[in-house]
Amino acid sequence: MKSISGKNWEEINLSKRLIEKVKIDHNLNDIQSKLIISRNFSEEEIFLIKNQINFTNPFLYTKDFLSACKLLKKNIIKKNKILIIGDYDVDGCLSTSLMVKFLNFNNSKVNFYIPDRFKDGYGADLNLTKRLIQLHSPKLVIFLDCGSNSHAAIKYLKSKNINSLIIDHHNTLIPYPKSDVFINPKKDVDYKKYDYLCTTFLTYMVIDLYIKLNKLKYLLKDDQIYVLLATIADVMPLRGINKILAINVIKDFDVNSNFIFKNLFKILNIQKKLEINDLAYKIAPLLNSAGRLENANQIVEMLTTNSKTNVLKIISKIYNINNKRKFIEKLILDKFDFEDLYNQKGVLIISNPTMHEGIIGIIASRIKEYYNKPCIVFTYSGNLLKGSARSTFDFNIGQYINKALNKEIIIKGGGHNLAAGITLEKTNLDIFKKFINRYYEKNLNQNKKIYFSKISLNSINKNFLYQINLLGPYGNQNTNPSFLIEDVKIIKTQIIKDRFISCFIKKNKKLVKAMSFNHLKSKISYSILNSNTYFDIIVRIKDNKWNDKSSLELEIIDLIKNTNKT
Repeated sequence: MKSISGKNWEEINLSKRLIEKVKIDHNLNDIQSKLIISRNFSEEEIFLIKNQINFTNPFLYTKDFLSACKLLKKNIIKKNKILIIGDYDVDGCLSTSLMVKFLNFNNSKVNFYIPDRFKDGYGADLNLTKRLIQLHSPKLVIFLDCGSNSHAAIKYLKSKNINSLIIDHHNTLIPYPKSDVFINPKKDVDYKKYDYLCTTFLTYMVIDLYIKLNKLKYLLKDDQIYVLLATIADVMPLRGINKILAINVIKDFDVNSNFIFKNLFKILNIQKKLEINDLAYKIAPLLNSAGRLENANQIVEMLTTNSKTNVLKIISKIYNINNKRKFIEKLILDKFDFEDLYNQKGVLIISNPTMHEGIIGIIASRIKEYYNKPCIVFTYSGNLLKGSARSTFDFNIGQYINKALNKEIIIKGGGHNLAAGITLEKTNLDIFKKFINRYYEKNLNQNKKIYFSKISLNSINKNFLYQINLLGPYGNQNTNPSFLIEDVKIIKTQIIKDRFISCFIKKNKKLVKAMSFNHLKSKISYSILNSNTYFDIIVRIKDNKWNDKSSLELEIIDLIKNTNKT
Protein backbone atom coordinates (compact mmCIF):
# COMPACT_ATOMS: atom_id res chain seq x y z
CA MET A 1 0.00 0.00 0.00
CA LYS A 2 1.43 3.34 -1.05
CA SER A 3 0.86 6.10 1.48
CA ILE A 4 0.32 9.81 1.13
CA SER A 5 3.96 10.37 2.10
CA GLY A 6 5.16 8.04 -0.67
CA LYS A 7 6.10 5.08 1.53
CA ASN A 8 5.17 1.49 0.71
CA TRP A 9 3.57 -0.14 3.75
CA GLU A 10 3.13 -3.86 4.20
CA GLU A 11 2.35 -6.15 7.11
CA ILE A 12 5.28 -8.06 8.53
CA ASN A 13 5.45 -11.58 7.09
CA LEU A 14 6.21 -14.19 9.74
CA SER A 15 5.62 -17.92 10.10
CA LYS A 16 2.21 -18.55 11.73
CA ARG A 17 3.56 -21.80 13.14
CA LEU A 18 6.49 -19.99 14.79
CA ILE A 19 4.17 -17.27 16.17
CA GLU A 20 1.98 -19.95 17.72
CA LYS A 21 4.99 -21.75 19.21
CA VAL A 22 6.39 -18.59 20.85
CA LYS A 23 2.89 -17.73 22.05
CA ILE A 24 2.45 -21.10 23.79
CA ASP A 25 6.03 -21.43 25.06
CA HIS A 26 6.03 -18.03 26.77
CA ASN A 27 2.33 -17.46 27.46
CA LEU A 28 2.12 -14.39 25.22
CA ASN A 29 -0.36 -12.98 22.71
CA ASP A 30 -0.04 -12.72 18.90
CA ILE A 31 1.36 -9.18 18.81
CA GLN A 32 3.93 -9.90 21.53
CA SER A 33 5.02 -13.06 19.74
CA LYS A 34 5.35 -11.21 16.44
CA LEU A 35 7.53 -8.55 18.05
CA ILE A 36 9.79 -11.13 19.70
CA ILE A 37 10.31 -13.05 16.45
CA SER A 38 10.79 -10.04 14.19
CA ARG A 39 13.26 -8.40 16.56
CA ASN A 40 15.08 -11.62 17.35
CA PHE A 41 14.76 -11.25 21.11
CA SER A 42 17.27 -13.25 23.14
CA GLU A 43 16.09 -15.56 25.93
CA GLU A 44 17.25 -12.88 28.37
CA GLU A 45 15.13 -10.23 26.64
CA ILE A 46 12.09 -12.55 26.65
CA PHE A 47 12.64 -13.10 30.38
CA LEU A 48 12.62 -9.30 30.85
CA ILE A 49 9.02 -9.08 29.61
CA LYS A 50 7.70 -10.25 32.96
CA ASN A 51 10.79 -10.14 35.18
CA GLN A 52 13.62 -7.81 36.20
CA ILE A 53 17.35 -8.55 35.90
CA ASN A 54 19.88 -6.64 38.01
CA PHE A 55 22.17 -4.32 36.10
CA THR A 56 25.77 -5.63 36.30
CA ASN A 57 29.15 -4.91 34.72
CA PRO A 58 29.81 -7.11 31.65
CA PHE A 59 33.45 -5.95 31.40
CA LEU A 60 34.78 -7.20 34.73
CA TYR A 61 38.41 -8.23 34.34
CA THR A 62 38.58 -7.73 30.57
CA LYS A 63 41.98 -6.65 29.26
CA ASP A 64 41.40 -3.04 28.14
CA PHE A 65 39.23 -2.18 31.14
CA LEU A 66 41.83 -3.56 33.54
CA SER A 67 44.52 -1.57 31.72
CA ALA A 68 42.43 1.59 31.96
CA CYS A 69 42.06 1.10 35.72
CA LYS A 70 45.80 0.51 36.08
CA LEU A 71 46.59 3.68 34.12
CA LEU A 72 44.12 5.73 36.18
CA LYS A 73 45.44 4.37 39.46
CA LYS A 74 49.06 5.18 38.55
CA ASN A 75 48.17 8.80 37.82
CA ILE A 76 45.89 9.13 40.84
CA ILE A 77 48.52 7.80 43.26
CA LYS A 78 51.22 10.07 41.83
CA LYS A 79 48.87 13.08 42.05
CA ASN A 80 49.54 13.77 38.39
CA LYS A 81 47.57 16.41 36.55
CA ILE A 82 44.86 14.84 34.43
CA LEU A 83 43.12 16.45 31.46
CA ILE A 84 39.79 15.25 30.03
CA ILE A 85 38.71 16.16 26.50
CA GLY A 86 35.08 15.28 25.75
CA ASP A 87 32.65 15.70 22.89
CA TYR A 88 30.11 18.54 22.91
CA ASP A 89 27.03 16.32 22.72
CA VAL A 90 25.14 14.78 25.66
CA ASP A 91 27.17 11.55 25.64
CA GLY A 92 30.45 13.47 25.65
CA CYS A 93 29.34 15.83 28.42
CA LEU A 94 27.92 13.09 30.64
CA SER A 95 30.91 10.75 30.29
CA THR A 96 33.18 13.71 31.07
CA SER A 97 31.06 14.56 34.11
CA LEU A 98 31.19 10.99 35.45
CA MET A 99 34.98 10.91 35.15
CA VAL A 100 35.46 14.40 36.64
CA LYS A 101 33.28 13.53 39.65
CA PHE A 102 35.16 10.28 40.21
CA LEU A 103 38.60 11.86 39.91
CA ASN A 104 37.56 14.67 42.27
CA PHE A 105 36.52 11.99 44.77
CA ASN A 106 40.08 10.65 44.54
CA ASN A 107 41.51 14.17 45.09
CA SER A 108 43.04 14.22 41.62
CA LYS A 109 44.20 17.37 39.89
CA VAL A 110 41.74 17.25 37.01
CA ASN A 111 40.81 19.73 34.29
CA PHE A 112 38.29 19.20 31.53
CA TYR A 113 37.59 20.76 28.17
CA ILE A 114 34.63 20.34 25.85
CA PRO A 115 35.60 21.55 22.34
CA ASP A 116 33.69 24.54 21.04
CA ARG A 117 31.60 23.54 18.03
CA PHE A 118 32.39 26.82 16.26
CA LYS A 119 36.02 27.43 17.23
CA ASP A 120 37.35 23.90 17.58
CA GLY A 121 35.00 21.61 15.66
CA TYR A 122 34.44 17.97 16.58
CA GLY A 123 36.96 15.95 18.54
CA ALA A 124 40.52 16.51 19.56
CA ASP A 125 42.76 17.48 16.69
CA LEU A 126 46.48 18.22 16.97
CA ASN A 127 46.20 22.00 17.37
CA LEU A 128 43.58 21.80 20.12
CA THR A 129 45.57 19.12 21.98
CA LYS A 130 48.78 21.17 21.82
CA ARG A 131 46.98 24.24 23.14
CA LEU A 132 45.47 22.36 26.06
CA ILE A 133 48.76 20.64 26.94
CA GLN A 134 50.52 24.01 27.10
CA LEU A 135 47.73 25.38 29.28
CA HIS A 136 47.35 22.50 31.77
CA SER A 137 50.61 20.44 31.60
CA PRO A 138 48.91 17.07 32.28
CA LYS A 139 50.58 13.69 32.63
CA LEU A 140 47.46 11.88 31.45
CA VAL A 141 44.93 12.92 28.81
CA ILE A 142 41.57 11.12 28.71
CA PHE A 143 39.56 11.36 25.49
CA LEU A 144 35.86 10.69 26.02
CA ASP A 145 33.42 10.19 23.15
CA CYS A 146 36.17 11.22 20.74
CA GLY A 147 39.75 10.26 19.93
CA SER A 148 39.15 7.16 17.79
CA ASN A 149 40.63 8.93 14.78
CA SER A 150 42.94 11.40 16.60
CA HIS A 151 46.20 9.85 15.36
CA ALA A 152 48.19 13.09 15.21
CA ALA A 153 47.14 14.18 18.71
CA ILE A 154 48.02 10.78 20.23
CA LYS A 155 51.38 10.75 18.43
CA TYR A 156 52.12 14.22 19.84
CA LEU A 157 51.29 13.09 23.39
CA LYS A 158 53.64 10.13 23.05
CA SER A 159 56.43 12.44 21.94
CA LYS A 160 55.91 14.42 25.16
CA ASN A 161 55.76 11.27 27.37
CA ILE A 162 52.16 12.01 28.25
CA ASN A 163 49.85 9.04 28.84
CA SER A 164 46.61 8.79 26.92
CA LEU A 165 43.36 6.90 27.46
CA ILE A 166 40.61 6.80 24.82
CA ILE A 167 37.08 5.70 25.71
CA ASP A 168 34.87 6.01 22.67
CA HIS A 169 32.22 4.21 20.61
CA HIS A 170 32.45 5.95 17.24
CA ASN A 171 33.42 4.11 14.09
CA THR A 172 37.16 3.66 13.76
CA LEU A 173 39.48 2.26 11.11
CA ILE A 174 42.76 0.34 11.18
CA PRO A 175 45.38 1.50 12.04
CA TYR A 176 44.00 2.46 15.43
CA PRO A 177 45.46 5.39 17.37
CA LYS A 178 48.39 4.20 19.48
CA SER A 179 47.17 5.44 22.86
CA ASP A 180 48.23 3.70 26.06
CA VAL A 181 44.72 2.29 26.37
CA PHE A 182 42.04 2.36 23.69
CA ILE A 183 38.53 1.24 24.67
CA ASN A 184 36.12 1.06 21.77
CA PRO A 185 33.80 -1.93 21.23
CA LYS A 186 33.82 -1.31 17.50
CA LYS A 187 37.49 -2.27 17.23
CA ASP A 188 37.87 -5.07 19.73
CA VAL A 189 36.93 -8.66 18.92
CA ASP A 190 36.74 -9.49 22.63
CA TYR A 191 33.70 -7.29 23.23
CA LYS A 192 32.45 -6.56 19.71
CA LYS A 193 28.98 -7.75 20.77
CA TYR A 194 28.75 -4.61 22.90
CA ASP A 195 29.31 -2.20 20.02
CA TYR A 196 25.86 -0.68 20.69
CA LEU A 197 26.97 0.97 23.96
CA CYS A 198 27.56 4.71 24.29
CA THR A 199 30.70 6.27 25.79
CA THR A 200 28.99 7.19 29.08
CA PHE A 201 28.11 3.51 29.55
CA LEU A 202 31.71 2.44 28.90
CA THR A 203 33.06 5.17 31.21
CA TYR A 204 30.67 4.08 33.95
CA MET A 205 31.96 0.51 33.62
CA VAL A 206 35.61 1.59 33.86
CA ILE A 207 34.82 3.50 37.06
CA ASP A 208 32.76 0.58 38.40
CA LEU A 209 35.65 -1.83 37.85
CA TYR A 210 38.10 0.61 39.48
CA ILE A 211 35.84 0.83 42.54
CA LYS A 212 35.63 -2.96 42.82
CA LEU A 213 39.37 -3.50 42.34
CA ASN A 214 40.28 -0.88 44.91
CA LYS A 215 37.35 -1.46 47.30
CA LEU A 216 36.32 2.18 47.31
CA LYS A 217 33.23 3.52 49.05
CA TYR A 218 31.89 5.50 46.12
CA LEU A 219 28.16 5.57 45.40
CA LEU A 220 28.13 5.04 41.64
CA LYS A 221 24.60 3.65 41.29
CA ASP A 222 23.11 7.15 41.54
CA ASP A 223 24.82 7.98 38.24
CA GLN A 224 22.99 5.29 36.28
CA ILE A 225 20.43 7.93 35.28
CA TYR A 226 23.18 9.71 33.33
CA VAL A 227 24.12 6.49 31.56
CA LEU A 228 20.51 6.00 30.49
CA LEU A 229 20.17 9.65 29.41
CA ALA A 230 23.32 9.40 27.24
CA THR A 231 22.09 6.10 25.78
CA ILE A 232 18.79 7.70 24.77
CA ALA A 233 20.34 10.98 23.58
CA ASP A 234 22.81 9.13 21.34
CA VAL A 235 19.99 6.93 19.98
CA MET A 236 21.70 3.73 21.06
CA PRO A 237 19.70 0.50 20.71
CA LEU A 238 17.44 -0.25 23.67
CA ARG A 239 18.39 -3.89 23.50
CA GLY A 240 20.44 -6.27 25.63
CA ILE A 241 22.18 -4.64 28.55
CA ASN A 242 20.87 -1.20 27.56
CA LYS A 243 17.36 -2.52 28.08
CA ILE A 244 18.31 -4.02 31.44
CA LEU A 245 19.75 -0.63 32.42
CA ALA A 246 16.60 1.20 31.31
CA ILE A 247 14.24 -1.10 33.22
CA ASN A 248 16.32 -0.78 36.41
CA VAL A 249 16.67 3.00 36.24
CA ILE A 250 12.98 3.59 35.45
CA LYS A 251 11.99 1.38 38.39
CA ASP A 252 14.47 2.73 40.96
CA PHE A 253 15.05 6.39 40.06
CA ASP A 254 13.65 8.89 42.54
CA VAL A 255 13.67 12.34 40.94
CA ASN A 256 13.28 14.06 44.33
CA SER A 257 16.60 12.63 45.51
CA ASN A 258 18.51 14.18 42.58
CA PHE A 259 18.70 17.97 42.84
CA ILE A 260 19.68 18.48 39.20
CA PHE A 261 16.97 16.25 37.73
CA LYS A 262 14.37 17.57 40.16
CA ASN A 263 14.93 21.07 38.80
CA LEU A 264 15.21 19.93 35.17
CA PHE A 265 11.84 18.23 35.57
CA LYS A 266 10.42 21.37 37.15
CA ILE A 267 11.55 23.83 34.47
CA LEU A 268 10.46 21.47 31.66
CA ASN A 269 7.12 20.73 33.31
CA ILE A 270 7.75 16.98 33.37
CA GLN A 271 5.67 14.71 35.57
CA LYS A 272 7.40 13.11 38.56
CA LYS A 273 7.73 9.64 37.01
CA LEU A 274 10.71 9.07 34.71
CA GLU A 275 9.76 8.33 31.08
CA ILE A 276 12.04 7.45 28.14
CA ASN A 277 10.27 10.01 25.91
CA ASP A 278 10.98 12.79 28.41
CA LEU A 279 14.68 11.97 28.28
CA ALA A 280 14.63 11.80 24.47
CA TYR A 281 12.47 14.80 23.60
CA LYS A 282 12.86 17.19 26.50
CA ILE A 283 16.00 16.73 28.62
CA ALA A 284 18.43 15.60 25.89
CA PRO A 285 17.57 18.51 23.52
CA LEU A 286 17.84 20.94 26.44
CA LEU A 287 21.37 19.77 27.32
CA ASN A 288 22.41 19.55 23.66
CA SER A 289 21.34 23.14 23.02
CA ALA A 290 24.31 24.48 25.03
CA GLY A 291 26.79 22.95 22.58
CA ARG A 292 24.66 23.88 19.58
CA LEU A 293 24.49 27.62 20.24
CA GLU A 294 27.18 28.34 22.85
CA ASN A 295 29.63 26.07 24.70
CA ALA A 296 28.89 22.72 26.33
CA ASN A 297 31.45 23.17 29.13
CA GLN A 298 28.61 24.62 31.21
CA ILE A 299 26.80 21.25 31.12
CA VAL A 300 29.79 19.56 32.76
CA GLU A 301 30.01 22.43 35.26
CA MET A 302 26.33 21.95 36.14
CA LEU A 303 26.77 18.20 36.69
CA THR A 304 29.98 18.42 38.72
CA THR A 305 29.59 21.54 40.87
CA ASN A 306 28.81 21.32 44.58
CA SER A 307 26.92 24.61 44.47
CA LYS A 308 23.13 24.34 44.18
CA THR A 309 23.02 28.03 43.28
CA ASN A 310 25.29 27.42 40.28
CA VAL A 311 23.16 24.45 39.22
CA LEU A 312 20.01 26.58 39.19
CA LYS A 313 21.77 29.39 37.29
CA ILE A 314 23.00 27.03 34.58
CA ILE A 315 19.62 25.28 34.27
CA SER A 316 17.94 28.66 33.79
CA LYS A 317 20.57 29.70 31.25
CA ILE A 318 20.38 26.55 29.11
CA TYR A 319 16.58 26.68 29.25
CA ASN A 320 16.76 30.10 27.58
CA ILE A 321 19.36 28.82 25.10
CA ASN A 322 17.05 25.94 24.20
CA ASN A 323 14.14 28.31 23.60
CA LYS A 324 16.39 30.29 21.26
CA ARG A 325 17.30 27.03 19.49
CA LYS A 326 13.61 26.21 19.03
CA PHE A 327 12.97 29.67 17.60
CA ILE A 328 15.82 29.41 15.07
CA GLU A 329 14.76 25.89 14.11
CA LYS A 330 11.17 27.02 13.50
CA LEU A 331 12.32 29.96 11.35
CA ILE A 332 14.37 27.63 9.14
CA LEU A 333 11.69 24.94 8.82
CA ASP A 334 8.93 27.45 8.13
CA LYS A 335 10.91 28.80 5.16
CA PHE A 336 11.93 25.37 3.93
CA ASP A 337 10.27 23.99 0.81
CA PHE A 338 9.97 20.29 1.53
CA GLU A 339 8.57 19.53 -1.91
CA ASP A 340 11.85 20.55 -3.61
CA LEU A 341 13.64 17.45 -2.36
CA TYR A 342 11.14 14.85 -3.58
CA ASN A 343 12.97 14.38 -6.87
CA GLN A 344 16.47 14.26 -5.37
CA LYS A 345 17.87 10.75 -5.68
CA GLY A 346 20.12 9.14 -3.11
CA VAL A 347 21.15 10.77 0.16
CA LEU A 348 19.46 14.14 0.59
CA ILE A 349 22.26 16.73 0.61
CA ILE A 350 21.53 20.39 1.32
CA SER A 351 24.04 23.23 1.24
CA ASN A 352 22.93 26.56 2.71
CA PRO A 353 25.40 29.38 3.45
CA THR A 354 23.10 31.09 5.96
CA MET A 355 22.15 28.02 8.00
CA HIS A 356 23.15 28.25 11.69
CA GLU A 357 25.90 25.69 12.36
CA GLY A 358 24.43 24.64 15.70
CA ILE A 359 21.04 23.82 14.18
CA ILE A 360 22.01 21.86 11.06
CA GLY A 361 21.88 18.52 12.91
CA ILE A 362 18.28 19.12 13.97
CA ILE A 363 17.29 20.23 10.45
CA ALA A 364 18.92 17.10 9.00
CA SER A 365 16.99 14.99 11.52
CA ARG A 366 13.65 16.61 10.64
CA ILE A 367 14.19 16.15 6.90
CA LYS A 368 15.36 12.55 7.42
CA GLU A 369 12.17 11.78 9.34
CA TYR A 370 10.00 13.46 6.71
CA TYR A 371 11.44 11.60 3.72
CA ASN A 372 12.67 8.45 5.50
CA LYS A 373 16.03 8.94 3.79
CA PRO A 374 19.51 9.87 5.06
CA CYS A 375 20.09 13.60 5.04
CA ILE A 376 23.22 15.76 5.29
CA VAL A 377 22.90 19.52 5.83
CA PHE A 378 25.93 21.74 5.18
CA THR A 379 26.54 25.32 6.16
CA TYR A 380 29.44 27.58 5.16
CA SER A 381 32.44 28.24 7.37
CA GLY A 382 34.93 30.38 5.41
CA ASN A 383 36.24 28.20 2.58
CA LEU A 384 34.90 25.08 4.21
CA LEU A 385 31.57 23.30 4.47
CA LYS A 386 30.53 21.97 7.86
CA GLY A 387 27.87 19.30 7.76
CA SER A 388 25.70 17.24 10.03
CA ALA A 389 24.33 13.89 8.89
CA ARG A 390 21.34 11.87 10.10
CA SER A 391 20.59 8.43 8.74
CA THR A 392 18.06 5.62 8.70
CA PHE A 393 18.65 2.24 10.33
CA ASP A 394 19.57 0.53 7.05
CA PHE A 395 22.44 2.87 6.17
CA ASN A 396 25.45 3.19 8.50
CA ILE A 397 26.39 6.81 7.80
CA GLY A 398 29.31 6.87 10.27
CA GLN A 399 31.03 3.98 8.51
CA TYR A 400 31.00 5.75 5.14
CA ILE A 401 32.05 9.09 6.60
CA ASN A 402 35.10 7.30 7.99
CA LYS A 403 35.82 5.84 4.54
CA ALA A 404 35.59 9.34 3.03
CA LEU A 405 38.02 10.60 5.68
CA ASN A 406 40.41 7.75 4.96
CA LYS A 407 40.33 8.61 1.23
CA GLU A 408 40.90 12.31 2.09
CA ILE A 409 37.66 13.35 0.39
CA ILE A 410 36.76 15.19 3.60
CA ILE A 411 39.00 17.04 6.08
CA LYS A 412 37.35 15.92 9.30
CA GLY A 413 34.56 13.54 10.12
CA GLY A 414 33.26 10.94 12.48
CA GLY A 415 30.15 9.44 13.97
CA HIS A 416 28.14 6.27 14.31
CA ASN A 417 25.35 4.42 12.54
CA LEU A 418 22.68 7.12 12.70
CA ALA A 419 24.58 10.41 12.99
CA ALA A 420 27.88 11.96 11.93
CA GLY A 421 29.71 15.25 11.51
CA ILE A 422 31.64 16.30 8.40
CA THR A 423 34.02 19.06 7.36
CA LEU A 424 35.15 19.38 3.75
CA GLU A 425 36.39 21.86 1.18
CA LYS A 426 33.66 23.47 -0.95
CA THR A 427 35.34 22.21 -4.12
CA ASN A 428 34.98 18.61 -2.91
CA LEU A 429 31.21 18.67 -2.37
CA ASP A 430 30.35 17.02 -5.71
CA ILE A 431 33.04 14.38 -5.19
CA PHE A 432 31.63 13.65 -1.74
CA LYS A 433 28.05 13.41 -3.11
CA LYS A 434 29.10 10.82 -5.70
CA PHE A 435 31.10 8.91 -3.09
CA ILE A 436 28.34 8.66 -0.47
CA ASN A 437 25.62 7.90 -3.02
CA ARG A 438 27.61 5.07 -4.54
CA TYR A 439 27.38 3.26 -1.21
CA TYR A 440 23.80 4.36 -0.62
CA GLU A 441 22.57 2.84 -3.88
CA LYS A 442 23.90 -0.54 -2.73
CA ASN A 443 21.81 -0.25 0.45
CA LEU A 444 18.68 1.05 -1.26
CA ASN A 445 15.51 -0.11 0.46
CA GLN A 446 14.31 3.13 1.95
CA ASN A 447 10.65 3.16 0.89
CA LYS A 448 9.66 -0.19 2.31
CA LYS A 449 7.93 0.18 5.69
CA ILE A 450 6.55 -2.50 7.98
CA TYR A 451 3.56 -2.45 10.31
CA PHE A 452 3.01 -5.27 12.76
CA SER A 453 -0.65 -6.00 12.54
CA LYS A 454 -4.05 -4.86 11.35
CA ILE A 455 -6.28 -3.98 14.31
CA SER A 456 -9.74 -2.54 14.82
CA LEU A 457 -10.35 0.76 16.55
CA ASN A 458 -12.62 -1.05 19.02
CA SER A 459 -9.77 -3.33 20.14
CA ILE A 460 -7.71 -0.41 21.43
CA ASN A 461 -8.00 -0.20 25.20
CA LYS A 462 -5.76 0.07 28.26
CA ASN A 463 -5.23 -3.68 28.50
CA PHE A 464 -4.09 -3.79 24.85
CA LEU A 465 -1.60 -0.99 25.57
CA TYR A 466 -0.43 -2.73 28.77
CA GLN A 467 0.34 -5.92 26.85
CA ILE A 468 2.34 -3.99 24.25
CA ASN A 469 4.27 -2.02 26.88
CA LEU A 470 5.46 -5.23 28.53
CA LEU A 471 7.98 -5.47 25.69
CA GLY A 472 9.29 -1.97 26.35
CA PRO A 473 10.80 0.39 27.12
CA TYR A 474 10.84 1.29 23.44
CA GLY A 475 13.64 2.98 21.57
CA ASN A 476 16.20 2.36 18.83
CA GLN A 477 15.99 -1.24 17.47
CA ASN A 478 13.00 -1.88 19.70
CA THR A 479 10.61 0.76 18.47
CA ASN A 480 7.05 1.16 19.59
CA PRO A 481 5.16 -1.06 17.10
CA SER A 482 2.96 0.46 14.40
CA PHE A 483 -0.51 -0.80 13.45
CA LEU A 484 -2.92 -0.42 10.55
CA ILE A 485 -6.49 0.71 11.23
CA GLU A 486 -8.83 0.73 8.24
CA ASP A 487 -11.77 2.90 7.21
CA VAL A 488 -11.56 5.75 9.70
CA LYS A 489 -12.33 9.44 9.59
CA ILE A 490 -10.21 12.16 11.15
CA ILE A 491 -12.29 14.82 12.90
CA LYS A 492 -11.99 17.75 15.32
CA THR A 493 -8.54 18.78 14.11
CA GLN A 494 -6.63 21.47 15.96
CA ILE A 495 -3.12 22.89 15.49
CA ILE A 496 -1.13 22.92 18.76
CA LYS A 497 1.71 25.38 19.36
CA ASP A 498 2.03 26.00 15.59
CA ARG A 499 3.76 22.61 15.31
CA PHE A 500 1.49 19.62 16.00
CA ILE A 501 -2.03 18.50 15.17
CA SER A 502 -4.51 17.22 17.72
CA CYS A 503 -7.55 15.33 16.41
CA PHE A 504 -9.87 12.36 16.93
CA ILE A 505 -10.04 9.10 15.00
CA LYS A 506 -13.61 7.96 14.41
CA LYS A 507 -15.14 4.69 13.23
CA ASN A 508 -18.84 4.12 13.75
CA LYS A 509 -19.41 5.37 17.31
CA LYS A 510 -15.85 4.79 18.58
CA LEU A 511 -13.66 7.90 19.13
CA VAL A 512 -9.96 7.87 20.09
CA LYS A 513 -7.79 10.94 20.57
CA ALA A 514 -4.75 11.21 18.27
CA MET A 515 -1.72 13.41 17.60
CA SER A 516 0.36 14.04 14.52
CA PHE A 517 3.92 15.25 15.02
CA ASN A 518 4.66 15.58 11.29
CA HIS A 519 5.75 19.01 10.14
CA LEU A 520 2.77 21.19 9.25
CA LYS A 521 4.04 21.54 5.67
CA SER A 522 4.08 17.78 5.12
CA LYS A 523 1.56 15.95 2.94
CA ILE A 524 0.37 14.00 5.99
CA SER A 525 -0.45 17.16 7.95
CA TYR A 526 -2.12 18.75 4.93
CA SER A 527 -4.35 15.68 4.47
CA ILE A 528 -5.31 15.59 8.14
CA LEU A 529 -6.29 19.26 8.13
CA ASN A 530 -7.99 19.48 4.75
CA SER A 531 -9.65 16.19 3.89
CA ASN A 532 -13.03 14.71 4.76
CA THR A 533 -12.35 11.36 3.12
CA TYR A 534 -11.86 8.00 4.78
CA PHE A 535 -8.34 6.80 5.48
CA ASP A 536 -6.46 3.69 6.42
CA ILE A 537 -4.03 4.96 9.05
CA ILE A 538 -0.70 3.77 10.42
CA VAL A 539 -0.51 4.52 14.14
CA ARG A 540 1.37 3.86 17.34
CA ILE A 541 -0.55 3.47 20.58
CA LYS A 542 0.61 5.52 23.54
CA ASP A 543 -0.24 6.27 27.13
CA ASN A 544 -0.61 10.02 27.52
CA LYS A 545 0.19 10.94 31.12
CA TRP A 546 -0.67 14.33 32.58
CA ASN A 547 -1.28 15.46 36.17
CA ASP A 548 -1.09 11.87 37.44
CA LYS A 549 -3.81 10.85 34.98
CA SER A 550 -3.33 8.64 31.95
CA SER A 551 -5.34 8.27 28.76
CA LEU A 552 -5.00 6.35 25.52
CA GLU A 553 -3.67 8.27 22.56
CA LEU A 554 -2.76 7.39 18.98
CA GLU A 555 0.25 8.83 17.18
CA ILE A 556 -0.45 9.15 13.45
CA ILE A 557 2.56 7.93 11.47
CA ASP A 558 1.13 7.84 7.95
CA LEU A 559 -2.09 7.86 5.93
CA ILE A 560 -3.35 5.71 3.06
CA LYS A 561 -6.33 6.95 1.07
CA ASN A 562 -9.19 4.52 1.28
CA THR A 563 -10.55 4.25 -2.25
CA ASN A 564 -13.53 2.14 -1.18
CA LYS A 565 -15.19 5.04 0.60
CA THR A 566 -15.57 8.74 -0.04
